[in-house]
Amino acid sequence: MIYLLPLMLERVGLLLIFGFLLSRMRSFRQMIHQQHSLKEKTQLIAVFGAFGILSNYTGIEIQNDLISTEVWQTTVDADGALANTRVLGVVLGGLLGGPLVGTGVGLIAGLHRFTLGGFTAVACGISTIFAGIVTGFLSARLRKKGSITVSRAVLIGIVMECIQMGIILAVAKPYEAALELVQLISIPMITMNGFGTLLFVLMIQSILQEEERTRALQTNKALYIADQTLPFFRQGLNARSSKEAAEIILRHTHADAIAITNKHQVLTHVGAGLDHHVPLQSLSTQLTRDVIERGKTIKARSAEEIQCFHPNCPLQAAIVLPLKVHQETVGTLKLYFTDTNRMDKVEQELAEGLGKLFSTQLEMGEAELQSKLLKDAEIKALQAQVHPHFLFNAINTISSLCRTDPEKARELLQRLGVFFRSNLQGARQTLIPLYKEIEHVEAYLTLEKARFPDKYTVAFDMDPTLEEVLLPPFTLQPLVENAIRHAFPNRKGHVSIRAYRELGDMVLITEDNGIGLPADLLDSLGKNAVKSAVGTGTALHNIRMRMKEIYGEDGAFRIESECGAGTKVILKVPIDYKKWDENHAESFYR
Repeated sequence: MIYLLPLMLERVGLLLIFGFLLSRMRSFRQMIHQQHSLKEKTQLIAVFGAFGILSNYTGIEIQNDLISTEVWQTTVDADGALANTRVLGVVLGGLLGGPLVGTGVGLIAGLHRFTLGGFTAVACGISTIFAGIVTGFLSARLRKKGSITVSRAVLIGIVMECIQMGIILAVAKPYEAALELVQLISIPMITMNGFGTLLFVLMIQSILQEEERTRALQTNKALYIADQTLPFFRQGLNARSSKEAAEIILRHTHADAIAITNKHQVLTHVGAGLDHHVPLQSLSTQLTRDVIERGKTIKARSAEEIQCFHPNCPLQAAIVLPLKVHQETVGTLKLYFTDTNRMDKVEQELAEGLGKLFSTQLEMGEAELQSKLLKDAEIKALQAQVHPHFLFNAINTISSLCRTDPEKARELLQRLGVFFRSNLQGARQTLIPLYKEIEHVEAYLTLEKARFPDKYTVAFDMDPTLEEVLLPPFTLQPLVENAIRHAFPNRKGHVSIRAYRELGDMVLITEDNGIGLPADLLDSLGKNAVKSAVGTGTALHNIRMRMKEIYGEDGAFRIESECGAGTKVILKVPIDYKKWDENHAESFYR
């Protein structure tokens, strides 16, 4: 018995080597990880069936208490028996694959053991088939309750080996020889098969954990790349954003070159082959056109499949992925490799994950674009509401001066032209420089002073370094208009307009010394239109709305007033505000 232990350990070692080599094969790892289809189950039956056959051939023949030292057993004498690790492979197959695999492996290993002969051939054949069926059904039952633990797997292996000893005692004849055999082989076989089961289960568990770690790392890598490229893909498919995104992808993948296209041309190409894969040329390969037409990923595993006809092109393999927005293919992402072996399964899965993430980013970019266009449309509608009444008043004033003071009428017509030219420019733009808004205010004041020459005075105090700072059009003029129309009903008044810097903001203040506003009206003024005998507050409401839509939390609009002490309107806009590129809409997919 003691002499048999190291021999059994040696056989377990041979099978462990065989198992280790299998575990390095990608196909076997995929089988272990995905065993749900009939194809995977058939493959598992073949692998562990071969495992059982190998165990039979490497068994240790025992005859009349004599232990054979031959390594390979092709036949067993009529009065002989085999001590081997056959049940180990059957138990593993059943645990991994369930009833179908366990039964299949048990039949292969059991029938093969029967063909080798010996007085325990029938008993061993029956016990092997029994072990496969029972282990398979136990596996299915345990999976429903949870996972199969290492300790349970080892216990099942030991129990199956014990059952085999019992079947040998019950079936093998003569009984005395069977009893003597069991006394000799039971402890070594139970011990070594239990130990082998432990090692194999740990090995398979390691394979599964490695797959999970690989997936986790791959997911983390894909999300990191997506996070880095997000600012660029949200700008749409254009040459500049695509080049920035492609350089990031190249740095963080094993690809040797990255290309991004839209439906019609190559937007960028970075990495190997740049000398002849030139950006902004029309699509030259059928491979890319096929991906755009089908909307599915295509892999090229040779230079011929890539279809680059340059004689010295280093690119030998490629993954071409569709970039989609709302299920429509708007372009492609291409990962090129100079060595076909570098385009492994991990890189392919990473590329496919990136393709989906980038498509989502493009959809987000389009949604943001539509939102900004909608806001621009709302702003234009608000701007168009501000000055329609002014035209009629100006025309009436100029008409009355045509006979009495033609030169003054001519000057006022010129100022009216300046005023409405500013209106037209403001209707086409979201932001204008401060000096343009001041021109608009001055044109308005010239026309109003012709109507009310002695009603008010206006003073400007403007920081000249702020002339180019951008602000919404029709911002100051309505404030000045409100002051001269409503603040001085019975006396001459004064309006001051100031602009100065405060940290990173420009502060604009329009202040009058008029009658002021009551507290109840002040609370709602500017937040919505109000009912009043002297006005509706629409202009102030429009200004507040435009400030909110354009600057969000970075801008400020505040009204301060007190009855009898005048009114002050304070605007604050960021000096370094970057205007939304209105041409972006046209270039989103260019």
